[in-house]
Amino acid sequence: MKKNLMLFIIAAFACAAGVHSQEPARSRHLFNFDWKFHLGPAEGAQLPAYDDAAWEQLDLPHDFQINQPWVESAGGARGFKEMGEGWYRKTFKADPAWRGKKVLLDFEGIMVYGDVWLNGEKIGGTDYGYLGFETDISKLLKYDADNVVAVHASTGTKGGSRWYTGGGLFRDVHLIIKHEVSVARHGVFVTTPQITSQFADVNIQVALEGIRNKSYDLQVEAAILAPDGKQIGISKLEAPKRNKLQSVELPMPVIKVADPQLWSCETPHLYSAVITLVLDGKIVDRVIEKFGIRTVEFDKAFGFKLNGKKVFLKGISNHHDLGAVGAAAFETAIERQMDLLKKFGYNHIRTSHNPYSPAFLRLADEKGILIVDELYDKWSNKDYWPGRKPWTELWPQNISEWIKRDRNHPSVIMWSFGNELQMREDLAGYPTGDWGVTSYNLLKVLAHRYDPTRKSTVAMFPARAGGMGKSDPDFNIHIVPPELATVTDVASFNYRWYNYADYLKHAPDMNIYQSEATTNELLQPFFGMNRDKMVGLAYWGAIAYWGESNGWPKKGWSYSFFDHSLEPLPQAYLIESAFSDRPLVRIAVMDNQKENIEWNDITVGYLPLSSHWNRAAGSQQNLYTFTNAEEVELLINGKSFGTQKNNIDSIAKRNMIYWERIPYHEGKIVAIAKTNGKEVARHELQTTGKPVALKIEGENNQWKADGMGLQYVKVYAVDKNGKHVFTADEAEVKFEVSGNASLLAVDNGDHFSDALFNGDRRQLYHGFAMAILRAGKTPGRVTIKAVAKGLKSASAIFVTQ
Repeated sequence: MKKNLMLFIIAAFACAAGVHSQEPARSRHLFNFDWKFHLGPAEGAQLPAYDDAAWEQLDLPHDFQINQPWVESAGGARGFKEMGEGWYRKTFKADPAWRGKKVLLDFEGIMVYGDVWLNGEKIGGTDYGYLGFETDISKLLKYDADNVVAVHASTGTKGGSRWYTGGGLFRDVHLIIKHEVSVARHGVFVTTPQITSQFADVNIQVALEGIRNKSYDLQVEAAILAPDGKQIGISKLEAPKRNKLQSVELPMPVIKVADPQLWSCETPHLYSAVITLVLDGKIVDRVIEKFGIRTVEFDKAFGFKLNGKKVFLKGISNHHDLGAVGAAAFETAIERQMDLLKKFGYNHIRTSHNPYSPAFLRLADEKGILIVDELYDKWSNKDYWPGRKPWTELWPQNISEWIKRDRNHPSVIMWSFGNELQMREDLAGYPTGDWGVTSYNLLKVLAHRYDPTRKSTVAMFPARAGGMGKSDPDFNIHIVPPELATVTDVASFNYRWYNYADYLKHAPDMNIYQSEATTNELLQPFFGMNRDKMVGLAYWGAIAYWGESNGWPKKGWSYSFFDHSLEPLPQAYLIESAFSDRPLVRIAVMDNQKENIEWNDITVGYLPLSSHWNRAAGSQQNLYTFTNAEEVELLINGKSFGTQKNNIDSIAKRNMIYWERIPYHEGKIVAIAKTNGKEVARHELQTTGKPVALKIEGENNQWKADGMGLQYVKVYAVDKNGKHVFTADEAEVKFEVSGNASLLAVDNGDHFSDALFNGDRRQLYHGFAMAILRAGKTPGRVTIKAVAKGLKSASAIFVTQ
């Protein structure tokens, strides 16, 4: 929820609360600003007296790897970045008003793992950096001198991950001040066990801390606010006395909500649960938790239903990096990615292969995107394991933190405990000789303890029962599903959609989800599934990401539908033609031959296409028209080259009409899509002139002056008519920024470039470059100017609010 709406809700509730009108005791402060950073070891840096005057000053979130040099010898798996470590320090004053209260530092994650000190005393850390922790600093605070928090972060060993992880304080840090008697960490759990069109039952469970062995007169109030902020229900209960547990879970009386506004992809209505603790007539804590009212069903008969309606997941599986900012979890970067996916018809994201940031799930709730929430890659104490301690030691505490952190998000529809498990016995958890079945059941029992409402799964490596891989001579004879897939609540398979019918012959009760689909097969994985009876699919690497490169100088995975700057490739429109009901046609010209490689026992690759009409004189072009219409007519400079039908009966050819040896003529090529003989869509490409100028486009129309918001500024080379010149790659663009914002990164979407992102200039790539600005904390005008030799410069003014 946006900050201004949250403030409105708090104010509205304060008015409704009546007798409890004083300010609540809990406060939460963003702790991201004014840190100092040092790359590499720094002996004694945890000590308050350490001299950090020469360190770099920065604000969080921060990925210390992304702007380190690309090094070929570092290997493509981790994105050609060398492993390393870094130190962060922040000096702050303690407010005297904090005395007698509980003061906590809340870290959302440290990549890949890290430790924290306050005033020289170690206060906590994380051994699996994708999950956060909080630590009580009340007794170590100094009120008569500066306080120094120091953080050491490490990227771990080279073999600890199969992809680019980034490094450092890559998510938000908060300072929390609350009463000793309070709601525990992730202590609110909201469920909606019964929903009809007339009413919904809302169950709220509150975990209390600070009352162990006490006989306090403590009242717990749970109020529900509608999406518009109005209070629509309340329940109250006395807290138990002489409780023996450190944290006690208190089920509140059921609240009935009349005429519930259901959360869905189209209408992501969000309610608020406001929990207030009243001790001896005085408010001592208040927590607001967002939730949605919706039903989720999985069944082999229909796959997946949301609110009783069949929904087929149309999604993406990707790693967590965000292009030029690396792994730093900027909310704006996440938001623009989600907005793009929604625009192209996607309704689903799988968090491969680790928990994403709290902001990511909050935005998914707001935008109506369905999430398969994943905890791990492999279950291993050694290979592909980024944890500092063995997996067998960490998973119980990881499950607890992960489930409790994410369980109130209506966007989360299923838990995934791991990825590609049934490939090697030593990657399947405990050595029980059953391909991880026992390990899965252990994880499921603990997950069910904290959330009994959702189904769980594990994604399968593209192998058969018994771990039989592609190299086995019987691989295509004994097409039997992996043992683990037959016991999970939902059977998740990476690839092999053409084997699902055979799998169901052996295990007919499986409900199938294609947890990874290859992008090079384009729409075949989608049209090849039984969309009436199966759950859905998620295209692997649909957005280019760092790491998992198949060779230098490519810096990562680029067999994608969008480049890492989020510029759509022509294939993106083909997927949209299937994912969206909007009539569509798109011209995509073949640039050269298709590229295929073998990867993880699957053929992956890339169809090199572009949508421009600046070609060699006298050449012949092969091209596609992507469409969901019945037929397409192709014209060049008004001359028709015929009409072709959309072959909807072919899984391999549907929505992609191929045109061979079309003669190139300078001018205009037009594709007209028709259904029932009437035009429903058209797309045209026009030959452009030479690039003569730069053109600037901004994205963020509600750029907040909060020190955190980003403005993505796109720059295109254009001809004298203002048309984007796709072939303009020679010039280097220099960015000049003035006003209360800083230049965070520059980019151009080129996955092969050796350039880093923290400069002030970038080479044009496909006639495109981009600057990413970070707002300051004072509202005002921000001016950016783009300059390139031989091209007319461009400038723009943005206003932060």
